[in-house]
Amino acid sequence: MHSTEQTTVPTRVIGLISGTSVDGIDAALVEITGKDLDLKVELLAGETYPYPPNLREKILAVCAGEAISMAKLAEIDDAIALAFAQAAQNIQIGHQSATLIGSHGQTVYHRPPVDRGLGNGDLGLGTGGTRGQGNETEITNYQLPITHYPLPITQSKSLGYTLQVGRGALIAHLTGITTVSNFRVADIAIGGHGAPLVPRVDAYLLSHPQEARCVQNIGGIGNVAYLPPRRDDWLEKIRGWDTGPGNSLLDLAVQHLTNGAKTYDENGQWAASGNPCQPLVEKWLTQDYFHLPPPKSTGRELFGVAYLQQCLQDAETYQLSPADLLATLTELTAATIVESYRNFLPQLPDRILLCGGGSRNLYLKQRLQSLLPSIPVMTTDEVGLNADFKEAIAFAVLAYWRQLGIPGNLPSATGAPQEVLLGEISPAYNVSVSS
Repeated sequence: MHSTEQTTVPTRVIGLISGTSVDGIDAALVEITGKDLDLKVELLAGETYPYPPNLREKILAVCAGEAISMAKLAEIDDAIALAFAQAAQNIQIGHQSATLIGSHGQTVYHRPPVDRGLGNGDLGLGTGGTRGQGNETEITNYQLPITHYPLPITQSKSLGYTLQVGRGALIAHLTGITTVSNFRVADIAIGGHGAPLVPRVDAYLLSHPQEARCVQNIGGIGNVAYLPPRRDDWLEKIRGWDTGPGNSLLDLAVQHLTNGAKTYDENGQWAASGNPCQPLVEKWLTQDYFHLPPPKSTGRELFGVAYLQQCLQDAETYQLSPADLLATLTELTAATIVESYRNFLPQLPDRILLCGGGSRNLYLKQRLQSLLPSIPVMTTDEVGLNADFKEAIAFAVLAYWRQLGIPGNLPSATGAPQEVLLGEISPAYNVSVSS
């Protein structure tokens, strides 16, 4: 554990993130002091800034696998950076300026690492646990010149790959504020998943001396941080992984059912008016990913449009109403969370703390509570950390740690072999760009 020597002068940091739901940019302006157990974060302002509709459509298309040119990708990258920079400027209105930005950017592709043997014609590429979803990367008739290769690669771990766009250097230039970005790549480069990255932040802000807690984020994808009681070697016992779909399938289904008129089911009201089809849930729970032991990560590459289409096809047999379909997809999200706890935790938690957009889905929260009746299901709001902006707050902390030279990943969560510094620092330079 790192030194707990008090860092008393507050650092004003902006955290920025757009998650897999692509709803918009969550911006949090915070003041941070301390380092680990003495870490203190005060939320000064939090706001979600929607993407321009045409930019959101382009992002979702890229996430769904649409082929685009490098020139188009560069345009999207710059447009996202501009939107993030505007969010950073807007969140500071009425406040003293920040001195640091932590920007997660927008994930458009994520491929988890895979353990496999490598041989001629097999580079170990693939999405890991996404069989049958049309996302595999196959390279045929490729002969790897093993005899001339300097490293022993016959038994190797294929590194993961992740791409977050909205480049930090441009955000730094546009805002005049040093920006830390590209947080996931350092963990991935040493064999980790690059996800989830927030368990270390959760450990210092939400752990408890006596009780075990699960901090369950429900964005487009769900992820959990298991925090054992804060004693002995508790930090090494923390676990974290992506549980599966969060809001992704629900949001896609709402858009499908309303021909794009709606993008989500507010408070889960539509789903609450239906009845879940348990045989369908049981069928969907057989998917490979749910049985893969942690560490593990996933994204829209698996739980996206193609997956929803398969769900819709499966549901035809049962002639479900739209409300029943949404109730069934909600039940899937709840069941994947609960089953992952039962299968992969050393013990069930004493308390569950929800955050992210899905924490506002009252029907989903009710289903979780029903499946785990003896465990209080709350939101992080109820223990003093804003549930809507917790992820943005986390990336502000990760940027702050990067500036202090403190590692941000937790190997027990990401699967990396060691702690590493996360994020690339882009200083802000006072330069003029000639026209």
